Amino acid sequence: MRWVRVLLRRVAGIVPSGRRELEMRAEIESHLVMHIDDNVRAGMDAREARRQAILKLGGVEMTKQAYREQSTLPFLETLMQDLRFAARQLRRSPGFAVTAVAMLALGMAASVAIFAFVDAALIQPLPYRQPTQLVDVTETIAMMGRANLSYMDYVDWKRDNKVFSSFAAYTGTGALLPTDKGSEVVTGMRVTDGFFRTLGVVPVVGRDFYAGEDQPGAAKSVILSYPAWQRRYAGSRDVIGKTVELSGVPMTIVGVLPESFQFIRRNNAEFWEVLQQSKGCEDRRSCHNLIGVARVKDGVTVAAAQAEMETIADRLEGQYPDSNRGQKASVIPLSEAFIGDMRPILLTLLGGAGLLLLIACVNVSSLLLVRSESRRREIAVRGALGASRGRLSRQFITEALLLVGAGSVIGLVAALGAMKLLLHLLSKDMLVRMPYLNGLGANLHVMLFAGGVALMAAVVFSVTPMLRLAGVNVREGLAEGSRGSAGVLWRRLGSHLVVVELAIAVVLLVGAGLLAKSFYKLLNVEMGFVPDHLATISVAMPDLQYADGVKQTALMKRVVDEVSAQPGVKAAGTTSVLPLSGNGNTDWIRFVGRPYDGKHIEVNEREVSPGFFAALGTRLLRGRHFNDADDVSKPKVVMVNEAFAKKYYPGEDPIGKVFGGTGLDPKTLRTIVGVVEDVREASLDTETWATEYEPFAQSPDSYFSLVVRTSQDETGMMPSIVAAIHRIDPALGTADEATMGARINDSETAYLHRSSAWLVGGFAVLALVLSVVGLYGVIAYSVSQRTREIGVRMALGAQRGSVYGLILREAGWLAGWGIVAGLGCAVGAAMLMRSLLFGTAAWDVGTLGSVATVLGVSAMVASYLPARRAAMVNPVEALRAE
Repeated sequence: MRWVRVLLRRVAGIVPSGRRELEMRAEIESHLVMHIDDNVRAGMDAREARRQAILKLGGVEMTKQAYREQSTLPFLETLMQDLRFAARQLRRSPGFAVTAVAMLALGMAASVAIFAFVDAALIQPLPYRQPTQLVDVTETIAMMGRANLSYMDYVDWKRDNKVFSSFAAYTGTGALLPTDKGSEVVTGMRVTDGFFRTLGVVPVVGRDFYAGEDQPGAAKSVILSYPAWQRRYAGSRDVIGKTVELSGVPMTIVGVLPESFQFIRRNNAEFWEVLQQSKGCEDRRSCHNLIGVARVKDGVTVAAAQAEMETIADRLEGQYPDSNRGQKASVIPLSEAFIGDMRPILLTLLGGAGLLLLIACVNVSSLLLVRSESRRREIAVRGALGASRGRLSRQFITEALLLVGAGSVIGLVAALGAMKLLLHLLSKDMLVRMPYLNGLGANLHVMLFAGGVALMAAVVFSVTPMLRLAGVNVREGLAEGSRGSAGVLWRRLGSHLVVVELAIAVVLLVGAGLLAKSFYKLLNVEMGFVPDHLATISVAMPDLQYADGVKQTALMKRVVDEVSAQPGVKAAGTTSVLPLSGNGNTDWIRFVGRPYDGKHIEVNEREVSPGFFAALGTRLLRGRHFNDADDVSKPKVVMVNEAFAKKYYPGEDPIGKVFGGTGLDPKTLRTIVGVVEDVREASLDTETWATEYEPFAQSPDSYFSLVVRTSQDETGMMPSIVAAIHRIDPALGTADEATMGARINDSETAYLHRSSAWLVGGFAVLALVLSVVGLYGVIAYSVSQRTREIGVRMALGAQRGSVYGLILREAGWLAGWGIVAGLGCAVGAAMLMRSLLFGTAAWDVGTLGSVATVLGVSAMVASYLPARRAAMVNPVEALRAE
């Protein structure tokens, strides 16, 4: 192999052949001797004859180089020369090299890390067959936009449409699974028979649901998720055909889903059971519990599908005016439905990272400009010795590639670390709702993005010195020093770059300030209850054992009494839907004694126990709480929230008022007995809806959530509370044990606002530091170039105060222009991200003023040191040095 390396090096011209070199020297020497002899015969002396002969040959060394290039690969030779020379140059300027590489690595790490999340969420296709054909199909109502489908509407939509090649529906569910340790609550999904075929997903073991398997009377079957198959059945293929009992109902296992399968709506579902119409919700067109997923036919657009489904919805509204009044259709790409509110937040973070990268590139470009000015004489000398502009340009390109290469490697390593850190900040529940983040890392898209950033940086860093030195005149470059010209350049161009940096820093600081203020207001929003020392647990009863309402109510009371008797428990209550879970579970109502036009009056509906509001710490504003006497044997009563009272009984007392269902069936009539303050039922940033609360005993269910007010640490008391529930009946299932504080802090709304505020804030702090350092560099360099001027001023009697003023005025103008430009851009940027703001205007005066003050003060502090250095100049020494 050694002879191969030697041959390659010789071919590249790095180590010329000794024989070829000797022959070249002899040939050149013979030509030189002949020219010298001719010149001597023409009457020249020996010295002049030799000089003229060398001039005629064009220079001995240049002639040798031209000879070598005829028989070698000059590009490889010059490339290696440029690389060695560039490495030497950077070693001679370690401060410049380290600063430039660090700035580029910082900008690349931030932008690549955020882009990886953008790629995973917004760019990568959904893991299904031809995912662009998949659409999310739901109904819409005026109150909440997109809403669930009713089973009967789904059947009609599926039958009548001509735009879908397949149309399926699904809904989340939970079940009790018998285990050796007692009943366990497991998550699941109910899906129509064509659900997996619509997605293009094929089980890895067993089969898919048969067509018609979702019809009433068909055998009940279930498909396992891959994790459930591994954890509960050790990955045995013999599981196919076995029976599993879910909430007492036997179901046959017919298949296992692929390991790679993910479904964002409920990615932790273990059992996917076939959805069969059952008595209850599916029997009523007014009950909406399904979400549709469809595959559009080839050539059909989403807009065409939307128009088709709207036509069908209008027809059903005419056929069923009572249940379908105002029910429209919504058809959107499935990817858009899955990502939801993540898009604006991710794009905002990517924009912030991009601005930080821009500041880093501006800073490095500024350093390159200063460095190029200090090399004017070097470039002029090399040009005088015969180096072409192309040769000099290749040198700048090589140096830029070395800088970008080092910065890119460090930046990519840092970006991978940042990705892992951001993933660790996500709670387990958040990761379940974001399965597309699994395997986040340096995939092809991320590497292409990083390559694009590196290429852009390489072009900018190459062109910056090339443009500046393109017009260098050899004679002027050799004649003048670099100091004066560098100072002129820096005042003309460097100052403008610093203004750009400061403006970008203002944009990031304002964005971070607005997001932080929004997050603060979000966490301090009035929730209508006291979240401290509040534990929450979901409880599920076996349906067969607790089939009727009397048993369900008796068990609920026993659970509340047993838990309340635990040491450290102050109060306990139950609800059908925990606060902050979201608007939904609604009821259509009609008021007795008022005209009714058929439009739906929709309110949140919750079933609660008598002690629920006491456990929450929610204030009773009027009337009374529920008591144990409010059961099915008594006339129906209801409590409402303050929003309900203000909206439907403005200016009057709602106590004693009666309302019921849309048909005012006597069985639905209920009397208002109390008004409570508004409880935040939906997310922290969502409007509070009118809500009705019914006694659990008058509308019992086999599932409820327990809220427990403690006098001690609620986390430490959770095991004893769960144990108390299981002592009542081991068949009871418990799940979702969490403190209310954790539910708030780990909620998707809080996380997204918190993470965006922290990340943009981090970008802003780095941008502030970089821009202030850049301003310091400009002022410090300006002072070094104006030493003679300052010395003359002080020799003529200028006081130190006036010198301070001279330098600080220069810095003040730069900072002022940057702040003014930045504030204008910041308001525009804030308008674009106003959907992320909560209770905060895009032009919040306090935030804008604070940012301007912080940046102004920081700029003046950064400028003070060079101003002090200028004021301490000794006039005699300054003039002598010049």
